[in-house]
Amino acid sequence: MTRTFTSRTAVKAALGAAAFAVAQLASAADPEALLVIKNHRFEPTEVKVPAGKRVKLTVHNQDPTPEEFESHKLNREKVIPAGAKAVIFIGPLQPGKYEFFGEYNEATARGAVVAE
Repeated sequence: MTRTFTSRTAVKAALGAAAFAVAQLASAADPEALLVIKNHRFEPTEVKVPAGKRVKLTVHNQDPTPEEFESHKLNREKVIPAGAKAVIFIGPLQPGKYEFFGEYNEATARGAVVAE
């Protein structure tokens, strides 16, 4: 009887620890932001993110042509094919404004990440 009780207790403890670990991972997940490229423009033109945290930025190119997300201040550049999505991790950032642009349509594809 002691052996069965000990085994059940061990299983319950292991399951509890696993559930706690999963909850910790979920709460520690990176904040996310979404940018859309449409008609050779970024939407929204300003993306607000939390300062001091790494952010998962998903860029969805809905145009029929490729575009390159580029930012000198963020030190990032990524070509996003037509109709595709790309994930770009940024930060942790100091509070401030970080401009980005589309290399292939620089006159219209402009925006900024604002870390607050």
